Amino acid sequence: MPRPLEALIHVDALLHNLQCARTHAPDARVWAVVKANAYGHGIERVFEGLRGADGFALLDIAEAQRLRQLDWRGPILLLEGVFEPRDLEWCSRLGLWHVVHCDEQIDWLAQHKTEWPHRVFLKMNTGMNRLGFTPAAFRSAWARLSALTQVDEVSLITHFSDADAPSGIDQQAQAFLSTCADLSGERSLCNSAALLRHAQDPAIRGDWVRPGVMLYGASPDYPEHDAAHWKLEPAMTLHSELIAVQHLQAGDTVGYGSLFTADRPMRLGVVACGYADGYPRHAPSGTPVLIDGVRVPLIGRVSMDMITVDLSAAPEAQVGSEATLWGRGPQINGQATLLPIDEVAHHCGTVGYELMCAVSQRVPVEVLRPHHG
Repeated sequence: MPRPLEALIHVDALLHNLQCARTHAPDARVWAVVKANAYGHGIERVFEGLRGADGFALLDIAEAQRLRQLDWRGPILLLEGVFEPRDLEWCSRLGLWHVVHCDEQIDWLAQHKTEWPHRVFLKMNTGMNRLGFTPAAFRSAWARLSALTQVDEVSLITHFSDADAPSGIDQQAQAFLSTCADLSGERSLCNSAALLRHAQDPAIRGDWVRPGVMLYGASPDYPEHDAAHWKLEPAMTLHSELIAVQHLQAGDTVGYGSLFTADRPMRLGVVACGYADGYPRHAPSGTPVLIDGVRVPLIGRVSMDMITVDLSAAPEAQVGSEATLWGRGPQINGQATLLPIDEVAHHCGTVGYELMCAVSQRVPVEVLRPHHG
């Protein structure tokens, strides 16, 4: 039989989370952000669950091609725009909308020969200081773009650096809204955190919202709020099995570097999952795992292909018992069990985004579609 490790993609969760985004911004259109191969879930795998969005936003032209091959005919937005002049040919061919964030991209557009003018989103740098024109330079960039015959419509976009934090978005939002006050064009301000925390203000909501990680069931402001607080459901489960059980005596050590020493007799379970599968090597002892739906702590160092867990809380666990690394666990007494990816990530000093993006190619993936009665 194949190795028991598997990732499951839950289409019902994607449908639910997309509807959650719409609930928070009922009069805005929704970009489903599918960059990084849909945050590691796979564009082809999530398409069924997210095709109800008004458009898809991503980075790579190759990923945009994959969406067109799925017969998506709606808008596709390149969030970083084009990287060289000839990318504009692909935008013309595939009907891609694209962000413009620097003078060079305007220069390339001015020299581009096309029969169909392009829809562009002009980006303002309101404090993230990665991409975009400063407020002082923004209006002249807007005027220059608007004058080009190669440009059909100019929309306006920014990205918040602290929408998930107490410092909030007020300063950045004010810079954007005041600079754009009398400019024509649709607005897009909200990522997942801004959508969930601040989109009750119509000015912040704008015309387009850009949910990303929330579509996949992770909370953008964990640990202040978990996914359940936002009524989000995990779109990915990573699960495996126990492939061995060891009986330790006090003083026995576990794994490379002997980082864990048993202080009593105990049962140890070995799970078929390691850092070559995308599980973080730096996960410390105490990181939670579900064994047959029961929480147990990881102990010792994560290996390439295996992790080890303390089975004290799961005395009936044996070889073949189900191990949930994150996502939906088995039911216990008719109640669903769950291990949020954000919680695992928090133990590892990282974010759920990184874990879902890091699942490796060797992990088999199954798409679970909703049951229709």
